[in-house]
Amino acid sequence: MISSEFLMTSLVLVLMPGTGVLYTISASLFGGKKSSLFAALGCTIGIVPSLIASILGLAVVLNTSAQAFQIMKFVGVAYLLYLAWSMLKSTGALIIKENGVQKSLYQVAFKGFLINILNPKLTAFFLAFLPQFIPNNALNPTVNMLLLGSIFMLMTFLVFILYGILATRVRHYIIHSEKISTMLQRIFAGSFALLGLKLALTEQK
Repeated sequence: MISSEFLMTSLVLVLMPGTGVLYTISASLFGGKKSSLFAALGCTIGIVPSLIASILGLAVVLNTSAQAFQIMKFVGVAYLLYLAWSMLKSTGALIIKENGVQKSLYQVAFKGFLINILNPKLTAFFLAFLPQFIPNNALNPTVNMLLLGSIFMLMTFLVFILYGILATRVRHYIIHSEKISTMLQRIFAGSFALLGLKLALTEQK
């Protein structure tokens, strides 16, 4: 049985703005509803490898091997900085073409997927978080972790879509204002750069 404590804790964690939320909102503002949907989907699917790795115990490797952790960390940092640079490079008036957006939807999803798969702390998070809600008398803890992880992913997907919908509400005003769109692109670029810096300064525990 899924406890209310797990649902409430998961909801709070998912609602907290992070890299995935930031990416989904930016995709919504600059690409529309479909882009936000694919961004949320990509970010959510990016959780799967970390969930499986935590269940298989691979998080132990990241926690005990400083070299493995550092490699994963700096690959993630490099990708976040790449996102920041890409957004800065495209700064300017936004010209929304539906066909162009359609063609890049899978690219939007793939970028969201990479954001989470390249975060070494996510695997350790699942290993530390999920077991807290596994009953001591559970017959198959692995199945329980898979179930809890799946629920966490579903909540992530739904909350990210909600963020995307809210961002879409103001999209009309943004795409018709070069000044606002340029400012927001710079803000998002700076945010991705800061998140990359934060990850770079994260120490292995």
